[in-house]
Amino acid sequence: MKYIELLRPKHWVKNFFLFIPVFFAGEFLNPDKIQLAVSGILAFSLVASVIYVMNDIIDMDADRLHPKKSRRPLASGDVSVSIAIIIALVLLIVGLWIGYAIKLKFLFILLIYFFLNVGYSFGLKKVPILDIFIVAAGFVIRVKAGGIATYIPVTAWLNVMIFLLALLLTIAKRRDDVLIKSESGIDLRDSTKNYNLEFVNSLIVMVSGIIIVAYLMYCFSGNFMDTERSYQVYYTSIFVLAGTMRYLQLVFVKNDTGSPTNILYKDRFIQLTILLWILSFVFIIYIPNVNFFQ
Repeated sequence: MKYIELLRPKHWVKNFFLFIPVFFAGEFLNPDKIQLAVSGILAFSLVASVIYVMNDIIDMDADRLHPKKSRRPLASGDVSVSIAIIIALVLLIVGLWIGYAIKLKFLFILLIYFFLNVGYSFGLKKVPILDIFIVAAGFVIRVKAGGIATYIPVTAWLNVMIFLLALLLTIAKRRDDVLIKSESGIDLRDSTKNYNLEFVNSLIVMVSGIIIVAYLMYCFSGNFMDTERSYQVYYTSIFVLAGTMRYLQLVFVKNDTGSPTNILYKDRFIQLTILLWILSFVFIIYIPNVNFFQ
């Protein structure tokens, strides 16, 4: 169990972003596309686990000071560093091999993702603002990789929306670090010294507003407006608005700004808005004979 926890498999859900190009292209029922996307998700998940292990090795001392991270296998001493390195090397080799088997270009973007995170782990995470952008860029890379693996082009609008959403979640995580620092006096990240609660709150509000506006513009962009039922797409903005408001409530009212993955797993309101948002596009893209909001 401790070795599984070391790999953080619950965070593999982030790699489901590789499905996004397939879904919006109307190819989600195409078994060949799904097989390629699943292979890509597996490759990214293995490489992501390598990065998690590497981060845990580098941050062991800092993690021991964190109220939650101190329970991680390496920080707690449940797993030795030597065993963790061996596991990471095996996963890296297998992950890169799967990436190469999918497509050489896919392997290239997988390597970009890996080395970007290596740079993040070994110093770039200490640079304020840049650290947030690097984490958000990782989600854009995942979507791009999903498009490459399945031979589906990814639009600029989709990249922008993914980047903004990831930016919001990453800033909220930094807020969590600022709150812990204010309570304990300990800087859990070197970049935290350059953040304060007022600044981070301002960033969250700013990016949240941009997300709503950008999504409405996305709905009316050429990606949908050239289809017969594209006028219905803007109705999906109600779920984006509700989900964003709920997340802001968790951040500012409940001070629950920890891992976005944990919030996704436990918050029923956000789960419902995501489900309804997905179902809306299922009807719009995959069930064209069912018309709503005529």
